[in-house]
Amino acid sequence: MTLRIACITATFPPYRAGTGAVAFQNAAILQERGYQVEVFTGEFAGREPMDYPFPVHFLPCLFRLGNAPCTPSLFWRLKGFDRIHLHYPYIFGAEFAGLASRAWHIPILMSYHNRLIQSGGGLKSALLKTYNLICEPAIARQATRIAAVSSDHLRSLRLPPALLLKEFEIPNGVDASFFCPGDQLESRRQVGLPAAAYVVLFVGALDSAHRFKNVPMLIEAVARIDPGATLVVAGGGDLLPEMKEAASRSAAANRVLFTGSLTPDQLLPYYRAADVTVLPSLEVESFGLVLIESMACATPVIATSLPGVRTVIDDGVNGILVSPGSLDQLTLALNQIRSDSVGSREMGRLGRLKVERRYAWSVVAESLEAAIRG
Repeated sequence: MTLRIACITATFPPYRAGTGAVAFQNAAILQERGYQVEVFTGEFAGREPMDYPFPVHFLPCLFRLGNAPCTPSLFWRLKGFDRIHLHYPYIFGAEFAGLASRAWHIPILMSYHNRLIQSGGGLKSALLKTYNLICEPAIARQATRIAAVSSDHLRSLRLPPALLLKEFEIPNGVDASFFCPGDQLESRRQVGLPAAAYVVLFVGALDSAHRFKNVPMLIEAVARIDPGATLVVAGGGDLLPEMKEAASRSAAANRVLFTGSLTPDQLLPYYRAADVTVLPSLEVESFGLVLIESMACATPVIATSLPGVRTVIDDGVNGILVSPGSLDQLTLALNQIRSDSVGSREMGRLGRLKVERRYAWSVVAESLEAAIRG
């Protein structure tokens, strides 16, 4: 019997955020393997029509809290499915999925991407902490299995031991045939970057929910490097004007390029053009999909040593880890990549090799299918 699988995700289509990209690829893998897959997410303003290899349902939203759409119709739409694949977090979606699982006796595979937090305190921070204390464990208890994108990250959250018994790891993956090495000079010509520049790349959402990405510190680090360095910030969101203002006030004002949101086809030449990709996050970065996309293109990476991220990068081998919030360490790492071209190329080669062995979708797919069937 062919299983009907409901894939539930707060962000879609795939280029809007890392979780959406993983949800898309997971659904595509299962569809290719003969399962009947349908994706459920919330409707959003400005959605562009796209063709998908499976049905995608954009459900009406009563309201939104940041990137979380309230979609109560999800409860009824899940009746009749054999499996629910929940990409967590999804406030107002995960709860209805849990209720549907209980009502219709449908097993849930819960892919745990990250924990919800809000920096700086305030009402929103308090609400999310309450949610994490009450709702998150309830949803996890309803799940049949919990697939962590990183066991290192999930175990750092101090979940109840009974929930960790359900946990196993299915890392995020990357299309290693698409994200692959290419000619750096040709890629720079394609996107209009100087041939001789030292190109530093950041890729990530620039919205309020992702303030922890810590772009201002990266701008300051690039400002400390001589004028031959260029920073490319690829991403869009409501923080974009604020980030542009931060760049304009820095010594790197004329050396920061904002591209806005990019599709994978548009993003690929930037990975190939860059000398290094940087993920300077302060907190809650459970994996860092952009890291393996960059590594797949044989471009070295620098990231903060956070649970989850520190298992993707082998420090000094395929990238460099720095302490969260350390401007000095980030600046030193950027200078190291720049000054050691031979060592940097070797980091890129070894990064590509790790992707092929561990993070290519062809490798991840076997674990995903076993989890769905189990």
